[in-house]
Amino acid sequence: MIQVGDAIPAATITVIDKEGQSNVTASDYFVGKKAVLMALPGAFTPTCSETHLPGYVVHHDAIKDKGVDFIACLSVNDAFVMKSWQAAQNAEHIVMIADGGAALTKAMDLVLDTGDFGGVRSRRYSMIVDDGKVTHINLEEGGDFKVSGAETVLEQL
Repeated sequence: MIQVGDAIPAATITVIDKEGQSNVTASDYFVGKKAVLMALPGAFTPTCSETHLPGYVVHHDAIKDKGVDFIACLSVNDAFVMKSWQAAQNAEHIVMIADGGAALTKAMDLVLDTGDFGGVRSRRYSMIVDDGKVTHINLEEGGDFKVSGAETVLEQL
């Protein structure tokens, strides 16, 4: 599993931001920048939609004021779902990362297998990435939402 000090792997992701949509390697995307990456099991799911992502929308400016270049939200969903969820959550200022085939999630060994309920998903976490390297990781256990919220990240910045 990815640890503090590790580099973000070179897996291909789809980024949805103000510039549009593009396929890039995660390692290239995060290099040279300070970022907050939060991940969750699925777009439009209850905790993800009601608590996790909204916290980052509300605290976006405070996080950016701490020297963060961007906040990204990753889910093992396709780009169309992530773009629709971004609009539904008024999260246009949050970079959405569609990890449709779970390439990055698998490369970081942060897979959550929900079986017939939804299949391969990402575990819930947040991390701070500085110049492509993880400086903090806040990994949730089971179905918890205790340590990966925007408030925790604000305290760590």
